[in-house]
Amino acid sequence: MTADALPDFEDVFAAAERVRGVARETPILTHDELDEMAGASLFIKAECLQVTGSFKIRGAMNRLSQIPTDQRAAGVVAFSSGNHAQGVARAARLLGMPALIVMPSDAPRIKVAGVEADGGEVRLYDRETESREEIATQIAAERGAVVVPSFDDKDIIAGQGTAGLEFARQMEQAGTPLDHLICCAGGGGLITGVALAMEHLSPGTRIWTAEPVGHDDWARSLEAGEIRANAPGTRSICDAILTPAPGKITFALGKRLLSGGLVVSDEDVRDAMRGAFRYLKIVAEPGGAAALAAAIKGLTDEMRGKRIGVLVTGGNVDAEQFSAVLTD
Repeated sequence: MTADALPDFEDVFAAAERVRGVARETPILTHDELDEMAGASLFIKAECLQVTGSFKIRGAMNRLSQIPTDQRAAGVVAFSSGNHAQGVARAARLLGMPALIVMPSDAPRIKVAGVEADGGEVRLYDRETESREEIATQIAAERGAVVVPSFDDKDIIAGQGTAGLEFARQMEQAGTPLDHLICCAGGGGLITGVALAMEHLSPGTRIWTAEPVGHDDWARSLEAGEIRANAPGTRSICDAILTPAPGKITFALGKRLLSGGLVVSDEDVRDAMRGAFRYLKIVAEPGGAAALAAAIKGLTDEMRGKRIGVLVTGGNVDAEQFSAVLTD
């Protein structure tokens, strides 16, 4: 892979200007009870309070705003289980572009509704029998639209990295630089973008992935030094981060920038969702709570007693599912 295909810190810095005024600066939250449970000092960045309910607006706005004006009428096509879908739909609406999103038929209803509320068109597909990439490619060819990948794209990664840029600056202003940072990983667009920002602004911070059992492709890939895929048909409640394997671009960055991976069970994730609601008063969707779950249940010995950054990446969970988690 050529160096030109990989984003760098300057791309993240430039993206911050493009998303300014669209993405909001999300707060850093702390709680003594969560610190005690983790055995460390946790600094939790609540991207669940971001526009559209997740960090995805950052990458979507950075990518779509660079589409030439004369190409915008044909619109964009994306494929996503929900959060990228909503980010693309919102960015497209703000830029006056049509958007079609290919979404799994079992996507949370709140995420489908979010796309439609922003004027996006939804094409549902069956995860088991259809390829979302093939569907998106065909529709884009018919319409002359631009396909917007969910993670393995230089501009998407740079846009997501603005969350790390913001996090590092917030911790610097507070005088408490992070020893470690944990972020959920699906395809890896967010965590590698965040790592690019941290490499420049907080080089002493070690970055770790958080993934559900059975979908620990990043942990296994980092250990092996090459991309490892998940077994077909594996499932978890963490719908937002269930990708087959790390992306080619994201792994090229990740194997240089990431320290390793942490793995959590679905019950660990449910506990983290309950903890986020009880102590921080925020709603975290399952995939968005994976890093908090890892911080509470899965810290390594070298992390205990240290300053740990945690990204709670999304809050788009159906009310019925969230209610069931809270009352379980």
